[in-house]
Amino acid sequence: MDRETSPIDVLIVGAGISGISMAAHLKMMCPTLSFTMVERRDAIGGTWDLFRYPGVRSDSDMHTLGFRFEPWIHKKAIADAGAIREYLHRIVTERGIDKHIRFGTKVISANWRSDEAMWHVVAAKGDMRFEIFARFLYLASGYYDYDDPHDAKLPGLKKFKGEVIHPQFWPANVNYAGKRVVVIGSGATAVTIVPAMTDKAKHVTMLQRTATWMAAGPSEDSLANRLRKWLPGPLAYWITRQKNIRLRHLFFTKSREEPNKVADYLSNLLEKELGEHYSADYQPPYAPWDQRLCLVPDSDFFAAVKAGTASIKTGEIDTFEKDGIKLKSGEKLPADIVITATGLRLALGGKIAVSLDGEPVDWSQRWFYRGCMFSNVPNLAIVFGYLNASWTLRADNNSEYVCRVLNRMADKRADVVMPYLADDHGMEEADIIVFSSGYLQRAKSLMPKSAASLPWRLNQNYLEDTRDFRKRPVDDGVLRFSKRSAKAAA
Repeated sequence: MDRETSPIDVLIVGAGISGISMAAHLKMMCPTLSFTMVERRDAIGGTWDLFRYPGVRSDSDMHTLGFRFEPWIHKKAIADAGAIREYLHRIVTERGIDKHIRFGTKVISANWRSDEAMWHVVAAKGDMRFEIFARFLYLASGYYDYDDPHDAKLPGLKKFKGEVIHPQFWPANVNYAGKRVVVIGSGATAVTIVPAMTDKAKHVTMLQRTATWMAAGPSEDSLANRLRKWLPGPLAYWITRQKNIRLRHLFFTKSREEPNKVADYLSNLLEKELGEHYSADYQPPYAPWDQRLCLVPDSDFFAAVKAGTASIKTGEIDTFEKDGIKLKSGEKLPADIVITATGLRLALGGKIAVSLDGEPVDWSQRWFYRGCMFSNVPNLAIVFGYLNASWTLRADNNSEYVCRVLNRMADKRADVVMPYLADDHGMEEADIIVFSSGYLQRAKSLMPKSAASLPWRLNQNYLEDTRDFRKRPVDDGVLRFSKRSAKAAA
């Protein structure tokens, strides 16, 4: 195995939104530090480069999914993946981040050496393995498994003679013209794919076990587009961003405080939207925001249902047949193509085997600190974005905070920084997953611990987190800075 002799200050794993945010903040806030970004794929973008299914788009507005430091200037606020990739490529190129990226490089393991105050990171490029030395490790590899999506274990699937596609591995040049398509699932992916395929398919059916709360909304933000005509771009962006953050936070809070009222409100909107096409198939058995609310931009999904090119069917699969799906009700759904939009499998830290002096780290036994670091784990941070708001909001907060930590390390001439938690801390564990979504519940056993209050909590409140980052000093009595001992240095 080759070893790279020159240590780097920060190693960023992942060149998606989280990694690009960290690289940009390092450029702005820590210009003297060296950094390298490694990306297992051959392009930047993460999710927005991986997913290639029809209609793939953001399910958050780009004024909050966009970075704090780089205004979104396109007319559409709900953007397709191509526009998002263009936005990311422009940032990476204009800020010189592209010069720091190593593509096709997969990180396999990372071992912290206390005697060196250094991460020994094993990476692979093709058949070659090599070791990278880094003083700080920033895991920006997303939150789901790129290799293995959730297997819903659909009964009798092998009997089906048509084409089966998972959205995470969408093949190029899928021919669905004139074919009967069944999309299994009811989340954002399914709601996106269904209307996008009605242009050529004979008919598209969304088969759901339970309904999802949906709400129509415009793909363009009229206020943002007007403000850009009157105000400087950054100011227009900031106003729109603050408006959207607060409206989303208000709606989420109302959903938790008055779920019945919000459910009635959403149901009434759906009935008005669909008219005679509205049915019990659109009524979820859970309260709004117990799972992520599904946005329907420009009512495209509802328009397809009303046009008769798409439909919803609620039921459980009994078995597959060679030309379709038989439901437990006895009904059969004919199909030429089945799309299994059955969900993701969560993976923390890109499935990297992390160890401290050779001892494997069990994340489920660590506590989240300030939403990005872990109890008694030195010189490491991670991004696990908000589940009730745009992912980028946490990515930007974390990046700025970690840069402040790195600068404080420089001020103190410290080699090590670590959130310290004593064995007898006495904290009670709170539920880290406050949503009932299947992919989140399945991953509970993998997740670190979370307390009821900050700073030892993975919070789902961006506004509260932002205030906390602003008011709580880096030197808060929990975060400990230390130097490598003279003996170890020798």
